[in-house]
Amino acid sequence: MALTLNQSALSHLPSGVAGPAYDRAALTPGIVHIGVGNFHRAHMAVYLDQLFGLGRDHDWALCGAGVRPGDAVMRDKLAAQDNLTTVVELDPHGLNARVIGSMVEFCPVDAAQTIARMTDPAIRIVSLTITEGGYYVDAKTDGFAASHPDIMADAAHADAPKTVFGMILAALRARRDAGTPAFTVLSCDNLPENGHVCGRTTIGLARLIDPAFADWVQANVAFPNSMVDCITPATSDRERQMVADKFGLIDAVPVACEPFRQWVLEDHFPQGRPALELVGAEFVEHVAPYELMKLRILNGGHAAIAYSSALLGHHFVHDAMADPTISGWLEALERRDIIPTLQPIPGVSFDAYLTKIIERFSNPEVGDTIPRLCLDGSNRQPKFILPTLREALVSGTSNGLALEVALWCRYCAGTDEAGNPIAPNDDNHADLRDRALAARTDPAAFVGNTMVFGDLGQNRRFVSEFGAALDALWSRGVREVLGNYAKG
Repeated sequence: MALTLNQSALSHLPSGVAGPAYDRAALTPGIVHIGVGNFHRAHMAVYLDQLFGLGRDHDWALCGAGVRPGDAVMRDKLAAQDNLTTVVELDPHGLNARVIGSMVEFCPVDAAQTIARMTDPAIRIVSLTITEGGYYVDAKTDGFAASHPDIMADAAHADAPKTVFGMILAALRARRDAGTPAFTVLSCDNLPENGHVCGRTTIGLARLIDPAFADWVQANVAFPNSMVDCITPATSDRERQMVADKFGLIDAVPVACEPFRQWVLEDHFPQGRPALELVGAEFVEHVAPYELMKLRILNGGHAAIAYSSALLGHHFVHDAMADPTISGWLEALERRDIIPTLQPIPGVSFDAYLTKIIERFSNPEVGDTIPRLCLDGSNRQPKFILPTLREALVSGTSNGLALEVALWCRYCAGTDEAGNPIAPNDDNHADLRDRALAARTDPAAFVGNTMVFGDLGQNRRFVSEFGAALDALWSRGVREVLGNYAKG
């Protein structure tokens, strides 16, 4: 019979389930984390759990917080199990489970109470996982979206904020007035230069409220960049049943994740930080090189296999990786066109990183899907492929990246190699389909889309390589074209 997860259950967890190796009653919060979703509980909460197990830094426990209705639902479910979470690592060599106890509080989802908690001098870090879309970035300028209705509302009513950033500023203003040092604001979302983006939005809103206060925030608040990585699928009844059947625990909100996690942070925490380097986090002066490595090798690799695999009829990522055509194409593209665009990082092997990426993509327990990787190509291609392509055009190693764009174009035409329809999965689907079909006779019809490609459509070499690759895909088929590329 499965055991209901709560504090009292920790003394008699089922065999094979590890629990906190520390006294949770001795923990005190030092971090307020906003956005207690699956990724946070599989990533930051696990690092802290491991650190506390070493007997270290028990004054850095987590206090959860949130702003959305879904956060209140999560709070209620976690409160019923004393803020404990079962984390299952989807290791293909054997699943393992651990109960994580590093979060000891969860604020009511109420702005005033969240602000009050962040005002407490014991809180020295406020961290965020609010999704990449939660930072009020203007899609056209890539800058701060000062005219967004949420931002304008918080600027007009700074004492009753609705946004995360308005709440952070209200707490900082209270700390400043009380003479309490400012906390560090740490973004843990998967977006480039997340600390800079977070700081830009926070200071931008502050400037709309009070320019002098904005100057104080800019001078006193640290916004370190960080790179985070751990594939964490959504929780469904499948995961809840797995935890009950395999590990004997009833957990309303377990987390399943891959057995890999990485966290690289800029070491800029004026009010101190937990010694996370003792449990595998990396503290560096600049995160940007690590971030670029991940964006190009991992995210670019996902893009490379996404459209080719969809066109060949694959649904699961691990099945695609078991297809020698897909795995051969991926490895050749990475080594020939992507990795050469990266500057060396001392102590880091790009070959070893790529080997680990291939191993992660091939993990059947994760159950990641090709349709997920294909989502929102008009937004992902400019982030994960086109910057690399621009550099490769300069160095003359752009053929494979032009082929990747041609694969996306072929996919946007709306049918796979077997003639099966491809379901729309991009906000710009209709326009992309029309352009992709027109590109069969006029390649510029697709790459001339300046909203996606900017001025790349004016680069003759790229247009020529793209056109040749697209023609080959239509005339000879995906499998033959990818096989020929992998052979060199």
